[in-house]
Amino acid sequence: MKRITTAAVTAAAFAGAGVAASLLRHQRIVQRRRHLGGDAPFGSVRGERHTVIAADGVEINVEIDEPDADGDDSLTIVFVHGWMCDQDTWHFQRLHLRGSARLVFVDQRGHGASGPTSGANSDLSHLADDLARVIEAHGKGRVVVVGHSMGGMSTMQLAADRPELFGGTVVGVVLVGTSAGKLVRGTPALERLAWFVRRSGPVLDWGRAFNSESVIRRWAVGPDADPQRAAMADEMISRAPSRVIADFYPNFPSLDLFDALSTLADVPVTVVCGTADLLTPPKHSRRLAEAIDGARLVLVEGAGHMVMLEDPDDVDEAIDALVAKVT
Repeated sequence: MKRITTAAVTAAAFAGAGVAASLLRHQRIVQRRRHLGGDAPFGSVRGERHTVIAADGVEINVEIDEPDADGDDSLTIVFVHGWMCDQDTWHFQRLHLRGSARLVFVDQRGHGASGPTSGANSDLSHLADDLARVIEAHGKGRVVVVGHSMGGMSTMQLAADRPELFGGTVVGVVLVGTSAGKLVRGTPALERLAWFVRRSGPVLDWGRAFNSESVIRRWAVGPDADPQRAAMADEMISRAPSRVIADFYPNFPSLDLFDALSTLADVPVTVVCGTADLLTPPKHSRRLAEAIDGARLVLVEGAGHMVMLEDPDDVDEAIDALVAKVT
C-alpha cells in the first residue's frame, strides 16, 4: 500500500492533460466493448435495483439477481467491492453464479451509483454499518459475504462491530486481495494530494481519463495480465470520482482489524490473493489465513490486485468451494 502513494501522486500528474481526454476515453471504451463482444460486455450485466438508506441518510445502491428454478433460494451471496471500484468488479463471478443463489451486489458509499460522501463519513465503521443494513434488508437465509480490498476491510469491520452476525446470519466469508492492518503509513505527500483532490476534482478527473491506463497496468494488475482484462479494470476505476481518493484513504494508515479475526473464525473463511498484488501483497493474505483458525489460503500465480478480473476461474472456484462447504 506504500505504493498507493506513488500511484496517487502519479494520478495527480495527469491533471491538465487536456480537453481531448473525454473524447479519447469514450473511444477506448467503445473499442473495448467491441472487442469483448458476446452477450455480456463489461458493464452491461445488471440486476434489479434497490436502495438501502444508511444511518446518515446516504443512499446505498444494491442490485439483486434472484436464483432460478434450480437455484438455492435459501442462500444469499453478498459481493462488496474495493476502493475506487464498483459492483462491476464482480463481472465474471456474477455471470458464473447467476441463477445458482440470491446474488446481492453492493456499490459502497461514494462509489458506483451510491450516494456521495465526504471525508467525515467515509470510514470503515460507516461502510460496515452499510453492509449490515444491506444484509438485513436483502439477505435471505444463509449469507456468504465476498469482499475485495476495502470491501474485505468492511467485512472485517462488520465482524468487529456486529460479531453476533457471524455464525448466525453470516455463514461464510471470502476475502480477496485485502488486509487487516500494517498496510501503510500516512505521508505528507498524500495529505497534500488529498487537499488538491478536494479542490480540483473535475480537472483531475480529466487527467485520469487521459492516461490512467498506464497506472492501472503498473499497480492494479499483474505484469502478464491480459490487456483486455486490464482495460476492464481501467474503465471501472476511471469512473470513480477523484474525491474518493482523498475521502477513503485515511482508513488505510490507521488500519487495525486484527481483533476481529477471532470472530471470523466462527465461520468458514477463504482468503484469495494474487502473487503479484502490489497494493495488498500476499504477505497480508498469509497473515489473515494464519490468524483466522481454519481459513483456507488461495494464491493465484501472477495475478495482481484485480485478481477477480484477471483470473476469474480461480476466484470462481474459491467461491464455489466455500459455498459447497456451507450448504
